Amino acid sequence: MTETTRSAALALADERALMRQGYRFLDEKRMLLAAEMLRRLAEHGRLEAQLHESLHAARAALRLALRRHGIEGLQVYPPERVAPQPAAPTRSLFLGVPLLGTAAAVPATAEAPDAIDASPEAEACRTAFAVLLGPLLQLAVEGGNLERLGAEYRRTERRARALENVLLPEIEAALVRVEDHLERADQEEAVRIRLAARRR
Repeated sequence: MTETTRSAALALADERALMRQGYRFLDEKRMLLAAEMLRRLAEHGRLEAQLHESLHAARAALRLALRRHGIEGLQVYPPERVAPQPAAPTRSLFLGVPLLGTAAAVPATAEAPDAIDASPEAEACRTAFAVLLGPLLQLAVEGGNLERLGAEYRRTERRARALENVLLPEIEAALVRVEDHLERADQEEAVRIRLAARRR
C-alpha cells in the first residue's frame, strides 16, 4: 500500500522523472542500434553479392579445369596452401555491444607443390576457390555482429516497453491516488477550520 503523505508524493514524482529519463535513453539507444543494424545489413548484402560474383568466377574456372583434366585429374591436383591462421580481427564496442572487424585482404597463401600435369586452367581454378575464403570470413564476422546487435536491440526493446507500458503507468496511477487523497485531506482540513471558526 502506497503511503499517502506529501513526501511519498514527492518520492513518486522523482521516481517518475527518473523512469521517463530512462525511457528516453532506452528509446534513443534503440534507434541507434536499429540504424547500426541497417548499415551493417547493407554491408552484409554487399559482401554477399561480392561472394556470389567470386563463386560464379570459381564455377567458371572449375568448368574449364574439368574440361582440361577431367574429374580424376583434378582430384589429385595439389590444392592451394592457405595460411592456417587468418589475421586477428579488430575489436570495438558499439553501445556496449562487442563487434569484430576483419581486413578485406585475401588470406595469405604458401607455394603449392608442383603438379605433374600443370595447366593454366587448374591454376586459375585453384586460385579462384582460395579467393572465396576472404569474403566468407567477412560474411561470418558481419553475421556475428548482426546477431549481437539484434540481441541487444531485443533486450533494449523489452526494457523500453516494460517502462512505457508497465512501470510508468503504475507510478502514474500511484501518484494520482496519493494526490487525490492529499487533496481530499486538504479539503477536509479546510472544512474543519471553517467549522471551528464559526463555533467561536
